[in-house]
Amino acid sequence: MKQKITLKDIARELGVSISTVSKALKNSEEISRDTKERIQAFAKLYNYRPNNIAISLKNKRSRNIGVIIPNIVHHFFTTCVRGVELYANAKGYNVIVCLSDESFDKEVINMEMLANGSIDGFIMSLSMETMMKDDYNHLKEVTDQGIPLVLFDRTTDEVVCDKVVIGDREAAYMAVKKLIDSGRKRIGVITSDDYLIMVHDRMEGYKEALTEAGISIDENLILPMSQMQFDEEAVNAFLETQKVDAIVTVNEIFAVRAMKMAQRKGYKVPEDIAFIGFTDGLLSKYANPSLTSVDQHGELMGEHAARMLINKIESEQEEETYTTEILKATLIERESTP
Repeated sequence: MKQKITLKDIARELGVSISTVSKALKNSEEISRDTKERIQAFAKLYNYRPNNIAISLKNKRSRNIGVIIPNIVHHFFTTCVRGVELYANAKGYNVIVCLSDESFDKEVINMEMLANGSIDGFIMSLSMETMMKDDYNHLKEVTDQGIPLVLFDRTTDEVVCDKVVIGDREAAYMAVKKLIDSGRKRIGVITSDDYLIMVHDRMEGYKEALTEAGISIDENLILPMSQMQFDEEAVNAFLETQKVDAIVTVNEIFAVRAMKMAQRKGYKVPEDIAFIGFTDGLLSKYANPSLTSVDQHGELMGEHAARMLINKIESEQEEETYTTEILKATLIERESTP
């Protein structure tokens, strides 16, 4: 089956901007006759068919923003949505939030549902299933038609768009170095599937801190959790078979649950085992002992994502430019570390 040609394809082949192609295909008087004829002829030759939904989005502002997040279980995503709403509302935009529930199919359905003229652009964090499938055609179709998209936290290099993330490698390095500086040498990590780019970066930071301190990397101290599901049996076996004096986890839920399991086994926190988790939420603050955590600044991330999207929606520039903003995480020290 012949692949459908897009506005971006035409622009690239003819050496003009996407905006110029769009105006030429609508017979705009702003475009010279020669340029219009050349673009229209090329489009006809390759049987270009406009995406009417996308055109309605570009030409008719709804002042609504679509936000798609993977889940609401983790405190981080709820704070991101709050940041989006605060900034967007202040700029006169409404926010429509949908959940993908970590499902590729639901992510696609949500995008199709919102892309009916009811929103001006998307802010998204990718579902685990989308990243596992490595299938981003639904995102590329949106961006190819010129609909603004901002990815945050869970992103991919396969899609050209604006992005906002934290420095995950630096954050993990900072957490592990804190433990090393307090005298810990057997530092375990409870992580997740490596196809999540932020998990990959955090593992790199973990290994970098150990290597820099002259501590050999012991693969037995790395416990991956498939699909971000806490495996109590696996953690129990890990605590029984591996002598660790500290554990870093990919999120605060894992940290609090693992810490409770260690306490039930008679370990004292932080005297015997110290704990650090990513995401500084209510669980971290009210755990017993309270959890030292990496603050990913979700509200700030949401604010930045909203600002990037609204700037793109309201931009009059013909040439599209894309940026990736990297926010710096903060280590919030509490009772679970010495």
